[in-house]
Amino acid sequence: MRGMVFDGDSPRLELRDLSVPTPAMGQVRIAIEACGVCRTDLHIVDGDLTAPQLPLIPGHEIVGRVDEIGSDVEDLAPGQRVGVPWLGHTCGSCPYCRSGRENLCDAPGFTGYTVNGGYAEYCVADADFVFPLSEKMDAVSLAPLLCAGLIGYRSYRLAGQVETLGIYGFGAAAHVLCQIARHQGVEIHAFTRDGDDAAQKFARTLGAVWAGGSSEPSPAPLDAAIIFAPVGGLVPASLKAVRKGGRVICGGIHMSDIPSFPYADLWEERSIMSVANLTRQDGREFFPLAEAAGVEAETRPYPLEKANEALDDLRNGRLQGAAVLEI
Repeated sequence: MRGMVFDGDSPRLELRDLSVPTPAMGQVRIAIEACGVCRTDLHIVDGDLTAPQLPLIPGHEIVGRVDEIGSDVEDLAPGQRVGVPWLGHTCGSCPYCRSGRENLCDAPGFTGYTVNGGYAEYCVADADFVFPLSEKMDAVSLAPLLCAGLIGYRSYRLAGQVETLGIYGFGAAAHVLCQIARHQGVEIHAFTRDGDDAAQKFARTLGAVWAGGSSEPSPAPLDAAIIFAPVGGLVPASLKAVRKGGRVICGGIHMSDIPSFPYADLWEERSIMSVANLTRQDGREFFPLAEAAGVEAETRPYPLEKANEALDDLRNGRLQGAAVLEI
């Protein structure tokens, strides 16, 4: 099979001919149709996230069809469309797993980071950690939902009950979440890179009532703010924008250092929270909601061998929506 491989020596991936993997007990092999290109992939190849398995096939927004089933797999069938997310497996026995917080597992496996991912024609995955997917959407449109959608949903859920929500960084996760929130009647204020007129226009087409630069003050107090851009300086800015008791949710796996800010900006029971990974329950809730909301992911497809180009476009802010490798 063909696969794009990261060997850790440079942020460039190499197209290689590889052996087709064989599923072990409890695993399935998936013939991959599409794999989203996520900012987390960029953090891996740029060295922001340390200690990946090397050599590594990145990619954790995988859509494909079950190709072969390992022993002990009962609930999936050959030909079935499935998705593979970032959380690839958990230990099932640590205090976090036992208390329903498997996203914080002490011994997890992560797709495209500690186990090979979806920048290839095939992958294997633990059957218990794949999601059956609808046939109503095409594979390219589904791929961003496997991380951008799921992490956006988890961030949104942790924001609590809101009527007015600020979203900082209007990329793949934000444009999916905006559609979910508008479906539920939430008022969206979108904060983009200063001067990014295209992103602001895009946000307004998806229902944002206001869109402007991240250095601009919010035109109205926010019940909560979600930060998807990996910019620590947005934390103090968003704290100033949320009302008393408001929450600031940091939705990325990596962020630059947060600068100091006066305690008065945090006072009155404002809070800051990070989002770590996802749970399978998030997926069970999210995918039916996304279908009910009629979510349409804005995508730019690339062939597998153009993965480096897709990463470059993401790195340099040249994308509207999400990049997807079409395999």
